[in-house]
Amino acid sequence: MIKVGLFGIGLDTYWDQFDGLLDKLKGYQNQIKERLQGFDVELVDAGIVDNQQKSHAAADLLKSEDVEIVFLYVSTYALSATVLPVVQMLKVPVVILNLQPVAQLDYKAFNDLGDRGKMTGVWLENCQACAVPEIASVFNHSEISYDIVSGYLNDEVAWSEIKAWTEAAKVAAGMRNMSMGILGHYYNGMLDVYTDLTKQTAVFGTHFEMLEMGELKKYHDEVSLKEIQIKIKEFEEAFDVLPECEESEIERSARTSVALDKLVSTHNLGSMAYYYEGEAGSDYEKLISSVIAGNTLLTGKNIPIAGECEVKNAQAMKIMAEFGAGGSFSEFYLMDFNDDVVYLGHDGPAHYNMADEKVKLVPLPVFHGKPGQGLSIQMNVKNGQVTLLSVVEGKDDVFLLCAEGEAVPGPVLQIGNTNSRYHFSIGAKEFIKQWSKQGPAHHCAIGLGHIANKIEKLGQILNINVVKIY
Repeated sequence: MIKVGLFGIGLDTYWDQFDGLLDKLKGYQNQIKERLQGFDVELVDAGIVDNQQKSHAAADLLKSEDVEIVFLYVSTYALSATVLPVVQMLKVPVVILNLQPVAQLDYKAFNDLGDRGKMTGVWLENCQACAVPEIASVFNHSEISYDIVSGYLNDEVAWSEIKAWTEAAKVAAGMRNMSMGILGHYYNGMLDVYTDLTKQTAVFGTHFEMLEMGELKKYHDEVSLKEIQIKIKEFEEAFDVLPECEESEIERSARTSVALDKLVSTHNLGSMAYYYEGEAGSDYEKLISSVIAGNTLLTGKNIPIAGECEVKNAQAMKIMAEFGAGGSFSEFYLMDFNDDVVYLGHDGPAHYNMADEKVKLVPLPVFHGKPGQGLSIQMNVKNGQVTLLSVVEGKDDVFLLCAEGEAVPGPVLQIGNTNSRYHFSIGAKEFIKQWSKQGPAHHCAIGLGHIANKIEKLGQILNINVVKIY
């Protein structure tokens, strides 16, 4: 659970001038506090900062609690000089909450008060927007990252935005506190897949653990018959195991799945990228050709595994998993120009919680472009809203590339792979053109739902660009 900061701002000069104003503003801030706590975060409330002395105390509190993000509630007009010291010390993303008590003032009741002093007090209770340009101006001059959410206290659209910010902060923390395993080596010649691990750590904070095939083989050789039997039951629960799957192949995949679980547990991995070939007929070749089922189970448990040692796509899959959107390993398969759709899929692994129906475990006589044969998975993503995501290493920077589309019904390829049909509002031709020209690797992660707005917030928290293909 991440820590989220909250502080309100006001002007202490008002409190003696307008009786009850401060208590009302504190009540509104308490409502905000209660809503934020409902987003499964630990809330640190620094109260209302109404002078420069209190700003330093608020900063000390929030900094000592190591908050991931801070929400700045503009309770009424406040001097920017009381705001700046807080955010300068914190150096975390700031979201300005321009939330009025009500959507619309009761103008008749207001004007019927007949007392200009009381009327001014009520106006100050509702003048949140007054200070927002001043604060934004000072933040711009100070190069402070921020965003603004405008609305009213019971505005569900505004609260959806606020919740998205807490979710993006959780994802940023999750990526920073994660270890990714790298097993084997790149697929020889896939120049787009090659990755600068230092850049990935600098941007996301991810730790990379270099793994040895020998360690996986050691766990593989130590697996007991009982562990294999338990894993086969897990296969039967998670997959539709087709009758043509040979018992020996099921047992081979189950043994490897147990070994993969041990590898992940030993190194406390949150994700993994892998690829290996080994000499023809070697133990390593037999081992690596039996990983798809186990890797799919791990991916379905939000420990995404990316094949062909696609580190960047393992990162994208993990982002999707942290957002609760799934995150399936995919590449472009073909285009249907009559139906204006693009097919995406892969030979595994996949996030089985995204499947339209129970994932099939099927035998393959050959893994295209890879050594060996064995069990694979066949899956179709649920129809409905989806988001594509790639972590892109551009010429000068790392950025996020995303697009929102729809998984649509229609014929799919029954080849023992994941594959689904996707429609994009700009059309298949324009989509593949715009997506490709951003320079991503040929893999991408697919997640359920339209979450580009959350990805954009994550980019702002990480201080990297987000490109959305419309």
